[in-house]
This record gives sequence, structure tokens and C-alpha cells, in this order.
Amino acid sequence: MEKSVFVIGLGLIGGSLALAIKAEYPQTTIIGFDVNEEQLKLAKSLKVVDEATSSLEEGVRDADFIIIAVPVTQAEHVLVELSSLPLKQDVIVTDVGSTKKQIVEKSELLANQGIRFIGGHPMAGSHKSGVTAAKAHLFENAFYILTPSAEASKDDIHVLTHLLKGTKANFITLSPEEHDRIAGVISHFPHIIAASLVHQTEKYQRQHELVTKLAAGGFRDITRIASSSPAMWRDILLHNKEALLSMFEQWLDEMNDVRNMIEKGDAERIYHYFSKAKQFRDGLPVRARGAIPSFYDLYVDVPDYPGIISEVTGYLAEEKISITNIRILETREDIYGVLRLSFQTEEDRKKAQNCLQLHSYETFIQL
Repeated sequence: MEKSVFVIGLGLIGGSLALAIKAEYPQTTIIGFDVNEEQLKLAKSLKVVDEATSSLEEGVRDADFIIIAVPVTQAEHVLVELSSLPLKQDVIVTDVGSTKKQIVEKSELLANQGIRFIGGHPMAGSHKSGVTAAKAHLFENAFYILTPSAEASKDDIHVLTHLLKGTKANFITLSPEEHDRIAGVISHFPHIIAASLVHQTEKYQRQHELVTKLAAGGFRDITRIASSSPAMWRDILLHNKEALLSMFEQWLDEMNDVRNMIEKGDAERIYHYFSKAKQFRDGLPVRARGAIPSFYDLYVDVPDYPGIISEVTGYLAEEKISITNIRILETREDIYGVLRLSFQTEEDRKKAQNCLQLHSYETFIQL
């Protein structure tokens, strides 16, 4: 495929898409743009892009595809700018935002010129950010949602998915409204709940100093996503305002229902409430990748003696297995402690488990 692809925004997602396209189609020319000059230089030096430009006008001139890989609010501004530039008549424009309705509506500015827009949301991420963290296989087996505008045809969708073949993602086509409702339920609203739990705990610890210490275990796990970018989530929530406001009403009804069960001491209903939740949760696909980045954690029982952590990580380093995070969950003198090792992929976690078991370490995975 001897095409020209213009990538606007060279962070984790934009850089990874560029690498995936180049891996599948080496003859494709990738042109990159980023408002951060350092990122732009890095992308060029790391060969994430073939050419770098500091001008949108220059980048779009010969582009057959334009990928807008910036946060949703910035994406709207980019669409406005693109609508005033001379684009190729057969160019296909797409984005990677977490919300779709407002973006697709804004793309009408391009439709007035006969330009086809297909909204996109690759449901993949990483603990790391920036172009240095970009990987061609970031989207492998992830869901990649496409939300075409009214002007985009089935052939246009086929052409775009053909370009993105190297991502090895699973493509699904939805309306922008469907996407935003689903993303709200499985990603946006859970982030709100995680942040609210943290706020509740922060207020409580003003009266009880032990709260912070006691919350260090499982509480940290269920609120991990509250550590995400505040600027990003501000923009996502404002963009998906309509769907989220509807969900608040449903959530308040749900909480009132639970509150009534507790007030009445209805043991049977409480049991069935948690039983039904457990049944649904346990039935979710274990290996499938969803809207919230997965944490591939491996727990390792380790004896408490000096150098044990470097010993464990040393074995993994010998096998070239990369760890994204490491945490000591429990260390007490004369008994075994637990290391929690986090990996970017299920494959890395499995390799690590096999490696450590060969060296007689007890490991386990929590589902």
C-alpha cells in the first residue's frame, strides 16, 4: 500500500498506530505532527514516523488518511482547522477519542466539503504514556470501535480497516450514540465511582488517621483507575454529559435499593444481590481486552531476606520479560511476603509465571 498517512498527535496511541501501519505496510509514508516539539523529534528519531512536520497544512497536502490522535477537546479544534485546509478529495479522516457523538457531529464541517469521516476508539492503553511507550502490538486482540459519519460508506470503512490491519484489533461498527452509552457504562462511570470512593476516604481519614494505612491493600486495587489523567477525564465527562447524567439516575436508584435492603435487614435480598453480581462478573471473558486497560498481575510468595527482589527481577531480566510495576504487599520477619508484579500483556505474565516456577517460586493469579 503506497499511501500517505498523516498522524496528528504522537503520544502512546498515535505512535502505536503509526508503528502498526508501518509494520503491515512498509511502503506507506507516515507523516507526523505534534504541538510538542520534543515528542515530534523523538518520533522521528525512533522511526515512529518517516517525516515530521510542524504545519497541519503541510501534513494534509498529500495525505490519503488523516488520523487525529489527540484528546477529545483538542480533536474538535483540529477538525475545525482541517475544514479550512485544502484536503485531497478522497482522503479518509478518523480519530481515536473515547467519546464519539460530539466528534462525529463536529466532523460535519468536513462533510460540507465532501470529506469522509469515520470516528474511531481503539480500546487499548498502557501504564506508560508518550511516543517512547508506543508499540506496534498495543492494539492486538483489543476492540476497536468505528463510528462512521452519515457520509462514510461501507467501502470507506473497509478501506480504513484495511489500513489498520496491522493493529490486529477486533473492529466493531456502532453509531456514535451507542458507543457513548456503552463506554459510559463500562468505562466513564466506573472512573467517576473510583474517584468518588477516593474522595469519600480522603474526607474520612481527617477524623481517623488509620484510614490511609488500612486502605493501602485492596482499596488501592479497586480505585486504581482514579489515578488517570484529570484533564483527560474532565474532557471525557463533559463530552459524554448526556449519557452520564442518565446513568446517575440509574445509579442513585441502585444505591437506594441497596440502602433499603440494609435498613430492613433483608438478609436474603442482600445475599442474592451479591450472588447475582458475582455470577455476572465471573462470567466476563478472562482474556478479552476491554475499555479499561487490564492489569496483568502476578503474585509471588517470597521469603524475607536481603536481595530477594533483585533475585526475582533478575530471573525475569534474563528472559527479557518487562515489568511495568512492582509492589511489596506484605513483609514480616521470618515469614513469606508477597510481591505483586504487573505486566503489559497476558503473554508476558504467563512467561514470568513459568520462569519463576522453574526457579521454585510459588506464584498465583487472582481472577
